[in-house]
Amino acid sequence: MVTENRNGLVVDARLTLANGTAERDAAAAMLEQKPAGRRVTLGGDRGYDTAGFIEKLRGLQVTPHVAQNTTNRQSAIDARTTRHEGYAVSQRKRKRVEEVFGWLKTVALQRKTRFRGPDRVGWMFTFAAAAYNLVRMRNLMAQAA
Repeated sequence: MVTENRNGLVVDARLTLANGTAERDAAAAMLEQKPAGRRVTLGGDRGYDTAGFIEKLRGLQVTPHVAQNTTNRQSAIDARTTRHEGYAVSQRKRKRVEEVFGWLKTVALQRKTRFRGPDRVGWMFTFAAAAYNLVRMRNLMAQAA
């Protein structure tokens, strides 16, 4: 799932089978569809800090703002990324995607799906993400008023 930092709205959602690299593969597939020429950032947890994924992001003109994984290894994120204040902002904002997943599991009843098959489950996941956006926009409009 990809969210934008400013308002926490879901930009893209994909359902994948869990295989260890599914999250990174889905993120790369979603970012390949972004409009060309516009530079964006991607915030993520330590699981996204792999040399191959970081290289792929840079090839897609995406600045990787993923958390550094320095546990018994060297991080693929270097000082040219971490020295900017935008990196720290992205690290604070990346928790918003977890808020979406929490809402989907509790309010949208996505903790345990009632459907079978990746097509139907994926459709319900996307539908629930769209419902989240509607609720989020309503709450943002109420705050602005």
